[in-house]
Amino acid sequence: MNMNDSSPMYLQVARRLMDDMQAGHYRPDQALPSERALSEQFGVSRVTARKAIDQLVEQGLVVRKHGSGNYISQRELPLPSLSGFSAQMQQRGHAPSSTWLKREIVLANAEEQLSLGLTPDDRVVRLERLRLADGEVMAHEVAVLPLDIVPDPGAIKDSLYQYLSEHDRLPVRALQQIRAANATEVLAEELGVEVGDAVLFVTRVGYLASGRAVELTYAYCRSLNVAQTPSY
Repeated sequence: MNMNDSSPMYLQVARRLMDDMQAGHYRPDQALPSERALSEQFGVSRVTARKAIDQLVEQGLVVRKHGSGNYISQRELPLPSLSGFSAQMQQRGHAPSSTWLKREIVLANAEEQLSLGLTPDDRVVRLERLRLADGEVMAHEVAVLPLDIVPDPGAIKDSLYQYLSEHDRLPVRALQQIRAANATEVLAEELGVEVGDAVLFVTRVGYLASGRAVELTYAYCRSLNVAQTPSY
């Protein structure tokens, strides 16, 4: 492991596994090595290896199959699929809009460090908003980017992807995972659904051509069509 990396060891292991997924060393539905094998490979305890896998499960990149093992569940989106929410909604005949909830600069949390290859001392821009079509809320999303990618969050208008394109920082591919979740009281009120109703939880990590991860997005969506539409 990297002696200069101050991140917890389990995050370093999880990040190495994510790098291997990105490099194509693992394919969707392929089994990960056992906890014992990972602990030997990285020179860590089995508890640390298990916590690393837990992180990947929480990210939706790994699925646990009882009695069978842990399997890769990533879905890669190529460049043509990375058009923004506004463009996608317009193509479908809807009028897109957004309601900003937060635009802040904060220290990266553990999930953000893992997904974006950051350290505990790195800061990120966290953008939170509601996405609407024809005035109806379709999704609640949070986008997180390294501060050097978006040094001034106030400069972003309606489209983050337009901002990134104008500054030559637009992702060219992404790993995306969609899974079911239940609406909390706050989320139900935002999306206009009942508490406990099923919604779709989308996690996506976007990469530059260099392979650097520059975008982590997670969103709660009312429908599959919206969940399959990148959010910017």
